[in-house]
Amino acid sequence: MTKARLIPVSFPNGRDRDFDAQLTTLRELLRDEAEFLPEAVLGSPLAAADAALFPQLLGEGYRKVAEFQLPIPALILTSEFGTMSMWDWELCTYLKSSGVKVIAPYTLEQAKTVCRALGVKRQLTQTRFLVFQDNPGEGHQASIFKRFYWWEDECSQRIFDKFGVEIVRKSFKELGERARNMPDADVQQAAGNASVKTIETSPRAVNSALKMYLAVKQELDQDPTVRAVGINCLNESHFSDTTPCLAWNLLFEERRVIWGCEADTMSMLTKYILYHSIRAPIMMTNMYPFLMGQAALKHERISNFPDIAEGENCVLVAHCGYLGVLPVSFSTEWNLRPKVLRIVDDNATAIDARMATGPITLVKLGPTLESLTAAEGKLEGYAQYPGSDCRNGGIVRIASGHRLMTRLPSHHALLMAGHHAADLENIGTVFDFRIDPI
Repeated sequence: MTKARLIPVSFPNGRDRDFDAQLTTLRELLRDEAEFLPEAVLGSPLAAADAALFPQLLGEGYRKVAEFQLPIPALILTSEFGTMSMWDWELCTYLKSSGVKVIAPYTLEQAKTVCRALGVKRQLTQTRFLVFQDNPGEGHQASIFKRFYWWEDECSQRIFDKFGVEIVRKSFKELGERARNMPDADVQQAAGNASVKTIETSPRAVNSALKMYLAVKQELDQDPTVRAVGINCLNESHFSDTTPCLAWNLLFEERRVIWGCEADTMSMLTKYILYHSIRAPIMMTNMYPFLMGQAALKHERISNFPDIAEGENCVLVAHCGYLGVLPVSFSTEWNLRPKVLRIVDDNATAIDARMATGPITLVKLGPTLESLTAAEGKLEGYAQYPGSDCRNGGIVRIASGHRLMTRLPSHHALLMAGHHAADLENIGTVFDFRIDPI
């Protein structure tokens, strides 16, 4: 990933041994996350950078608020531990209250996360998301799929305007044909390299899944700026005899390419920003809040939610029959199984995987890209419904199911291992979106 470009800034006539010693310390602590530009003086023109780094603050900062009104964030790392110093807490608060974009990490890992986020923000301006689709909404279950925001031109334009990401569209029909015609010799080599763990999956189904992987990989080889890829794999599943689940796993493990189930660019963008900034396991899945009752149960072809205490604050999370597409490296258990959904080809496959139980954060960018909704909670366990569209789904508990219903922007949301509220606040400052906690 791209390193953050930091420009160290000193106060006029204030640079001294303490400044130089702290800057030397930060160069070592952040050597993998940041590139340090030549130093500048507060109030002077700054070279192009991702953030202004302040290794030292002085009391005169209260009288220099105008000079702190910079076009880039002010990153305050004034302790020898790569964090804000306790004694700068008050000045940081004062600057924030005056409208200055201040980021003041209080752990070294937060500082590293901020630097990664700054690098991601710059890299996004040179990034394309590739989606394979032909006539989205016109295929299977058109009454459902025509309702999704991520296929609107407005959505793609907002993504480009705010982050500089271009959405490139290519034909899923043509990709499916190329995949079917992939030479068997290439597939055999890929099979030897992949070591795919399967249960009850036919050799033909695995072969088709690997062909799709190779076909997408060829597309990525043609354009190194494509760093996320998705397919309208359910609505237009008639264009392929397989699903791209295995391809998404293999491409992420090999290249850290972000995947987009159903070509959901909003989920791809959220996932891209948060994974590359925080580096925590993350995936997209469907939200089935217990509060939705039959409206959720009918879709999964199940009769009831698990009978557990305070179920109104719980969500069943599942996608394509199981938890969803989860890479092997994010999983405690992982198998490629035969497909579950009737909407896809009988030869298709799905990933049955489990994320570690424990603390999680549900997150999703809002439609205007001005907010990110976040709910810290717990992945308590898994529920199985044989013969349904939810053979192995997760059970997530959050603080308030009612707030989730009114604040979460979509049935698609990102499930991220761990609690990350503090990191999200810093990332929101980097990317200029507010955090809407649940």
